[in-house]
Amino acid sequence: MHAFDVLGDPVRRRILELLATGEHTAGNIVEVIQKEFGLSQAGVSQHLKVLLQEVNSWLDQLRGFWEKGLSALSAEIARGKRERRGLAISLSDPVTSFVEYLRVRLPPCALTS
Repeated sequence: MHAFDVLGDPVRRRILELLATGEHTAGNIVEVIQKEFGLSQAGVSQHLKVLLQEVNSWLDQLRGFWEKGLSALSAEIARGKRERRGLAISLSDPVTSFVEYLRVRLPPCALTS
């Protein structure tokens, strides 16, 4: 089911309006929807099930998007940590350490003048 189909139903829109005001128990939602729309508890439960399935589908899409990006970020952070460990400036010979640090960090032509 598409998100617009889910939101196209007035009962589901009303459920979302209720949830937008704060947390509600399923029993509270059923009570409000029964009064406003005359639906049975089973009917309201079906609408809640459809909303839950759509939310889970949407979250799965977000997880797939963010996991790939966050994995790349995690790999980049780990690479940076490895570089910093390997390029720590030595207190006993800070000048040589700093020159070596620059040699790794700067483009090759920057230190050849």
